[in-house]
Amino acid sequence: MEREFWNIIPQSYRRQGIGVALTIFLRALLNFVGVAMLLPVLMLLLNPEGAKPNGLLDTIRQALGIDSDTNFTIIVCGLALCIILLKNISVIRLYSFERDYIFSLYKHLSKALYATYYRRGLHFIKHSNSTILTRNINSVCLIFVSGYLKPFATILGEGLLLVLVVATLVWFNPIVALLAISVILPIGTLFYLLLRRNINNLGKQENELQRRKSRIVTETFRGYADIEISGAYELMSKRFDEAMNDIISLRKRHATLAMLPQMFTETGLMLGLILFVVVNLILPNKEVALMFGVFAVATIRLIPSLRAIMTNWSTIRFNRFTLDTLKAIEYDNLEDVEDSDTSINFSDSIELRNISFKFDDSDSNTITDFSLSVHKGEHIGIRGASGIGKTTLFNILLGLYRPTSGEIVVDGKRLSEANIRSWQNSIGYVPQSVFITEGSILENIVFGHSVDNIDYNRINEVIEIADLKRFVDALPEGINTKISEQGENLSGGQRQRIGIARALYKNCDILLLDEATSSLDGKTEESINTAIERLSNSNNALTIILIAHRETTLQYCDRIITLE
Repeated sequence: MEREFWNIIPQSYRRQGIGVALTIFLRALLNFVGVAMLLPVLMLLLNPEGAKPNGLLDTIRQALGIDSDTNFTIIVCGLALCIILLKNISVIRLYSFERDYIFSLYKHLSKALYATYYRRGLHFIKHSNSTILTRNINSVCLIFVSGYLKPFATILGEGLLLVLVVATLVWFNPIVALLAISVILPIGTLFYLLLRRNINNLGKQENELQRRKSRIVTETFRGYADIEISGAYELMSKRFDEAMNDIISLRKRHATLAMLPQMFTETGLMLGLILFVVVNLILPNKEVALMFGVFAVATIRLIPSLRAIMTNWSTIRFNRFTLDTLKAIEYDNLEDVEDSDTSINFSDSIELRNISFKFDDSDSNTITDFSLSVHKGEHIGIRGASGIGKTTLFNILLGLYRPTSGEIVVDGKRLSEANIRSWQNSIGYVPQSVFITEGSILENIVFGHSVDNIDYNRINEVIEIADLKRFVDALPEGINTKISEQGENLSGGQRQRIGIARALYKNCDILLLDEATSSLDGKTEESINTAIERLSNSNNALTIILIAHRETTLQYCDRIITLE
């Protein structure tokens, strides 16, 4: 087993894997019993003397006290059939353990990768391709369990069965075993040498092509308006076709390679039969018919096992690229984010003390030695040229970025990993582009809170303050009206008002607005500013910090900080 593969499996699933391995071993034994049940029937057909005095079956017949040959034959055949039926039922029941384990692991890995990406924070997410992250979480984890782990389990089971059958053949007749080995060994070795690297490379190439195709589709729908106006659909369509053609080309090559196990095993079986005939010519034996029958029964089971091993091995090689993706899972810090209702009871001031911040991929600081004190109830405006670090400063205040140096102190207490969640529970945040989830207006306002425990008095209050009431009342289903993906059926002003209502529903002590009106027209901006001013007047204890370019948005601020 590869070290990378072992490291990907979490500790608890490694222990469960031992139990699954035991069920695979039991299934191999049962499948061996199924093969063994064919031998008594075969002996009765090809070597009737086996049931005569001193024969193996005769010993069994005497033990059962059966005199009639016909009755004994019927009983042997019926017993073999019953055992095979029971075997198959047991194999299915045992397989359920493997099935449940594999799909439980899929769920765990997918959630773990999802959590890992989330824990890496805003900077990682902003600088990553969302299409690739989504494919890794949704598709690569499933490919790993179904196209890597499951084939591995199949190889283990079929390999155990193959060993049991060959060992039994050695015990029964070394010549038959030698012939069987002479068929299996060269086929497996040749298949491995020919395809070991080829299939692995095909899997990596297809994964990259699938990512490229997904990115093209996402960009096409996300940038529909620009693509249509620019007449760029033909270009996007051409890129899509190119990606599809490359994927199909790879799939054709893989489909051809997938045919090789059948070709190899059938050729090997014919060579084995020819060897059997040659041995019979060189060493004539009166029991050749029985030996030939045993060889045929053995190869009937061995050849499918060998084919399954080769096919699943090629599947594993094809999907080996999944290991590179899943190595990213960080198991040391994957506890679920605890839902905490506690908030910092902000009562005095927020102090930013000598804050500096530098991105990992930057040579210089975005913010250097910045200090600011904000008192409770104050309205602070922040302005400055684009790219000066205003939004970065907000992200530090929100706890989304950790300062390179300096500290944030709230009511004399330093913010840290231990209390950042409580701090965020105290903050309302309205960005320039409000995040809208697919759901109802109500679900978007209470976003992050349970819809089973809604304070409708508070909902009505924030809808009124955010100047949403007239809009909501005009809708057929009111606040239960569904919003399309990314809020495409909302105007910019409506999106921002929903963002304000969401922030207010939290009963926050501090409201941060990051250029919340900069993308709106003058009339809508004025309406939003009026709503913010109304909010400010209705709650003198609410602390507001806002980023804005326009003086009209900053006019009701107590202080204006200019970043340079």
